[in-house]
Amino acid sequence: MDVTHDAALGGRLHLVQPRRGHRFGHDAILLAAAVAARAGDRVVEFGAGVGAAGLALACRVGGIALTLIEIDPALSQLAAGNISANGFDGRARAVTLDVTAAPEDFDRAGLPAGSADHVMMNPPFNPARLQPSPDAMRRRAHAAGRETLPTWIASAARLLRRGGILTLISRADDLDAILAHLRDEFGAATILPILSVEGEPPIRVICRAVSGDRSVPTILPAFVLNDRKRNPTREAEAVLRHAAPLPLAHQ
Repeated sequence: MDVTHDAALGGRLHLVQPRRGHRFGHDAILLAAAVAARAGDRVVEFGAGVGAAGLALACRVGGIALTLIEIDPALSQLAAGNISANGFDGRARAVTLDVTAAPEDFDRAGLPAGSADHVMMNPPFNPARLQPSPDAMRRRAHAAGRETLPTWIASAARLLRRGGILTLISRADDLDAILAHLRDEFGAATILPILSVEGEPPIRVICRAVSGDRSVPTILPAFVLNDRKRNPTREAEAVLRHAAPLPLAHQ
């Protein structure tokens, strides 16, 4: 595989990733910034790719036990290398596993039901809303069947302990479907809209759902990446370059 060596979080995190296909971007860093993990927590990332989101979280929150789940063996191998290259051996591991696999497969991977404090994920988008990419790796990462989202959410619900937290980022136009599936498995959700430009509609949403929580859904004030002149906001720079947490991480 032809790869590149790239930096994130202002050089705090170094990642090897494929030159072609799915490459990490703002979504991974925003997802990491939204996870309310603390030292000692067990965190699992679904569809981790080369580990950008999970390792960005490990950079911000020391002392977590991190498992990166990725179906593609080549990406999983890159994730394992990125764990070592960033000094997270002993605190993080990469597992080649299908998120939709049977509970027995999770058990064999050391991930039994109720064993996680946090699950984080950037699930494949609704295929009906996406122009398919000609690149096979991007298609696998960005689009999947209609049952993928509910299956990923159900897998997260099974893996989390009671009171455990699912944090996910997705396209804003998939919010209704996400909330419907979260309602089935979790109940309420806290939603953070992400605006690319101040005053424009959100491009992403980050949802936080707590296992066993049946409270009323909450929408937080939007997080803005760029001002009306399309310059990065101070808040966005703090998150994307300096590993600052998003408001969801304080909930």
